[in-house]
Amino acid sequence: MGVDVSRRALLRGRFDRTPSLRPPWSLDESTFTAHCTQCADCVEACETGIIVRDAAGFPQVDFQRGECTFCQACVDVCQAPVFRDPEREPPWGQVAEIGPACLGPQGIYCRSCGESCETSAIRFVYNAHRVPEPRVDTEACTGCGACVAICPTQAITVGPPLPPRREETP
Repeated sequence: MGVDVSRRALLRGRFDRTPSLRPPWSLDESTFTAHCTQCADCVEACETGIIVRDAAGFPQVDFQRGECTFCQACVDVCQAPVFRDPEREPPWGQVAEIGPACLGPQGIYCRSCGESCETSAIRFVYNAHRVPEPRVDTEACTGCGACVAICPTQAITVGPPLPPRREETP
């Protein structure tokens, strides 16, 4: 039987229901928490220091600390059956999402996220009457998180891709 992390957090008085972002190539949440030994080998092996322990003691990714280089060190060091094969599968389906705190739509010029994006997945929409606004190309985004910590307003998160927005027609 797996550990219900949300129940454990509730008992400790933590009410944040945001699921933890597990290291790349992790199996689904219930399998991961059922088999993870919480040994912290992956935390120690992470070359960029972005894998930390969550409130329940399980490893999670914290992009405020840096970006993921997909080095596979977390997978290589882990003895528990909690990871998919990195040679056969992509690391994850996570992508960057730009939230309402972004400076561009507020008329303030900023290109920090785009400059930090190695795959050029963050592109800017130009208009003669406003500053450029960032957009994420979800096909190009690897979910590395390089854009998260650099954002001056913490407007960027990394998570599962959202369904495409439907354009409203009058």
